[in-house]
Amino acid sequence: MSDTGRKLVIVESPTKVKNIAAYLGDGWDVEASVGHIRDIPTPSQLPPEMKKGPYAKFGVDIDNDFEPYYVVDADKKKKVNELKRLLKGADELYLATDEDREGEAIAWHLLQTLKPTIPVKRMVFHEITPEAIQRAADHTRDLDINLVDAQETRRVLDRLYGYEVSPVLWRKVRAGLSAGRVQSVVTRMVVDRERERMAFRAASYWDVEADVTPDTEANLFTARLTGVDGHRVATGRDFADDGTLTSAKVVHLDEEDARSIAAQLLQAAVQVAGVDEKPRSRRPSAPFTTSTLQQEASRKLRLSSRDTMSVAQRLYERGYITYMRTDSTTLSEAALTAARTQARELYGASYVPDAPRRYEKKSKNAQEAHEAIRPAGDRFRTPAQVAGELRGTEMALYDLIWKRTVASQMANAETMTTTLRLGATLEDGRAVELSASGTVVTFRGFLAAYEEGRDEEDTRRRKASQIAAEEERRLPRLGVGVPLTVDRAEAEGHETSPPPRYTEATLVKAMEERGIGRPSTYAQMVGTVQDRGYVRIRGSALVPTWLAFAVTRLLEIHFSSLVDYDFTASMEEDLDRIAAGTERRATWLKRFYFGDEATDAEGLQDLVEDLGDIDARGISTIEIGDGIVVRVGRYGPYVEEVAPAGVDPATGEMSDDAATAPRRASITDDIAPDELTPAKARELLEAAADDGRVLGTDPATGHEIVAKAGRYGPYVTEVLPEPNGDTPTKGRAKAAKPKPRTASLFKDMDLSTIDIHTALRLLSLPRVVGADPESGEQITAQNGRYGPYLKKGTDSRSLESEQQLFDITLEQALAIYAQPKQRGRAAAKPPLASFDVDPVSGRPVVVKDGRFGPYVTDGETNATLRRDDDPESLTAERAYELLAEKRARGPVTRKRAAKKTTARKTATKKTTATRTTAKKTTTKKA
Repeated sequence: MSDTGRKLVIVESPTKVKNIAAYLGDGWDVEASVGHIRDIPTPSQLPPEMKKGPYAKFGVDIDNDFEPYYVVDADKKKKVNELKRLLKGADELYLATDEDREGEAIAWHLLQTLKPTIPVKRMVFHEITPEAIQRAADHTRDLDINLVDAQETRRVLDRLYGYEVSPVLWRKVRAGLSAGRVQSVVTRMVVDRERERMAFRAASYWDVEADVTPDTEANLFTARLTGVDGHRVATGRDFADDGTLTSAKVVHLDEEDARSIAAQLLQAAVQVAGVDEKPRSRRPSAPFTTSTLQQEASRKLRLSSRDTMSVAQRLYERGYITYMRTDSTTLSEAALTAARTQARELYGASYVPDAPRRYEKKSKNAQEAHEAIRPAGDRFRTPAQVAGELRGTEMALYDLIWKRTVASQMANAETMTTTLRLGATLEDGRAVELSASGTVVTFRGFLAAYEEGRDEEDTRRRKASQIAAEEERRLPRLGVGVPLTVDRAEAEGHETSPPPRYTEATLVKAMEERGIGRPSTYAQMVGTVQDRGYVRIRGSALVPTWLAFAVTRLLEIHFSSLVDYDFTASMEEDLDRIAAGTERRATWLKRFYFGDEATDAEGLQDLVEDLGDIDARGISTIEIGDGIVVRVGRYGPYVEEVAPAGVDPATGEMSDDAATAPRRASITDDIAPDELTPAKARELLEAAADDGRVLGTDPATGHEIVAKAGRYGPYVTEVLPEPNGDTPTKGRAKAAKPKPRTASLFKDMDLSTIDIHTALRLLSLPRVVGADPESGEQITAQNGRYGPYLKKGTDSRSLESEQQLFDITLEQALAIYAQPKQRGRAAAKPPLASFDVDPVSGRPVVVKDGRFGPYVTDGETNATLRRDDDPESLTAERAYELLAEKRARGPVTRKRAAKKTTARKTATKKTTATRTTAKKTTTKKA
């Protein structure tokens, strides 16, 4: 390395800085960008002059090669200024971000923002060790613009997808939902598995297990019935998920047959009919990739994908392992030598094959391949050597990575599997066959260091083929014709199991197998579907919510190509081609968004413009059978049963009514979709039909809260404890009996679906909004006979919606009181325009004609229209943007008319307000 001049090295993470600076020595300044410094802003964050231009909708100019508009993140401006200051004293700039697409893009953004006038070099490394850092500094390269294009394409693609598809979900399913290129497909995978479980029909079958011995009890072993009259006995693997047999050539034993065979075996002459011995050889697993590391950490350490990557990131940045985002299974020559040397030293020369093992990645989509995840350095440190430096999950994960890497270069494990076939003729004349298998390890090989864990799905298959229970045991050495004594014979009944739900490990595995996502996205996507409320965790299983069913159904019907597994995988391949320079970024994005005339393929723009009339109620309705459906409502999922006209749904008898109202009941979170059978649904409906549905307990009082149907409509109330029974003494006034709190339901609430959280909010009314700063009187929000209203002393003002009772702020209340009071309840003016729900607040948005001109409101935030905004032609996007800007500005201090005696005080107040405004403007421009 050259010693002339100062050199500035910019890495991504601050954790890397200390070690890298120490390895480079004097003359080098190392600083972190702390991830990305620029991104595409939301439309509301665009400068005012750009809000009506080509970037207004997406922050991307779709008509100019999908050129994105970038801004430095507000929280990174200080960091950028610091980097610029350091750059002034440097003679060379080394961009040392990670060597994947994101890292390459960060380096490019740094270059575009800092605009250096000194030589710039791209410095890459896959591990943080003195040797690796020195090699990286000596062998730099140019920025790979193809990788930058691939990352930018992915970023623009995600923006287009999210901004076009998410609003459809807001309008038709629920406000605030999100759709994503990978996220939506991962949600569909989990929902599809649950659909398989819901459609699954268990099948019962029987078999026979017998304990047999040739002579003494020491040689006793267990065999299982495998054939009757030359036909194989059916096991779980012979049944389809609908409960039917997949083959007519197997014998399906029922309980009577199985018990009969077991009873006759005790008296039958059993002998060895055949002996098969097969040597087997097992190869070690390849070194870890991102996917396999997440899977194995989930199986063996019970770590989530997100936690695994977080721990791995720390290990990488502290110099313990190589880069942890990779789909490569290759090891460098130095790593091969280190692993083989360590295996030889620890286990002996016989445990190391003559030549190094080289693993080829099987996935056709492998990319960003640096090296497999392994211990850092040209000579690995054993877990014992780092025990004083690492603790907890960091130590456990390092131990896992070290074992897997060393084992990958060790000899095969050798085993011998012996299978004994036993034959007998029963009293009823049937010929039966039993079998027993035993496996012994003749040479441990790599098993001395490491054995890979198994997923539930793999275990299910192994049980179905009757292997799991018979492994790792030794059978007595017997020859054909040896007679055997049956000491025990029992019939056993079984039921087939539904397909297991995904765990984080198996979901990551399935994503990788389908080519969905990339190493850097697996953990993020698994976490995102949970954060969005599409998936819950039960134990280690991922259970989809009913909301996920509704979202998936809408996407499958109206955006089928976007959630198609093969199409999503092909998009990843297209991004790979852009990264390789064989596909142009702009060309691909045009084809994706505008469609392909050559193949008559629709683009995203066509899909969102030609949706037709989407039946929102139908989308959110899932049939579960017997006339019962699940609906995903505003306040959560619920079951509904609609009886035919003239039939009482509770009794099934004819009613005098022409039609009966549907019965409804909320679905609690503890009921998984596959558990909600028609029978279970009716249990919920019956419970909800009882007088007073118990919602839960008020944590503040300990009183039970119930929902009831009253004379004046549905309501919620608390159940007060019974009095202690003390009889008042004669002449003493009897204490007044306390009254329970009671609150009517809002007009848009349903008695059958109201939950404890909403009930407690209703019982908290009237709500104190705040105090009038002038009079000091309290302002409360209340619900009355004629609707919701505000009350200040004797002055009452009507509110527009019941929801405002919970949400109205003191500022909004004061604004209402500042308006002249109308006599009587004047008819409200109809809105000038109406839009769907706001993506932030989740409330319908309307344009109204106010005292000071037209304004847009969602009932919570009011934003005055600008001079060039026409109420008649205002778009929904512009309305949402005005509300977002108003929220971003925060509450505005009201200016009050000053009294003559306080002129000086008022002047001071105005000066302060002007300074505050100027400061905000400066901050916003910056």
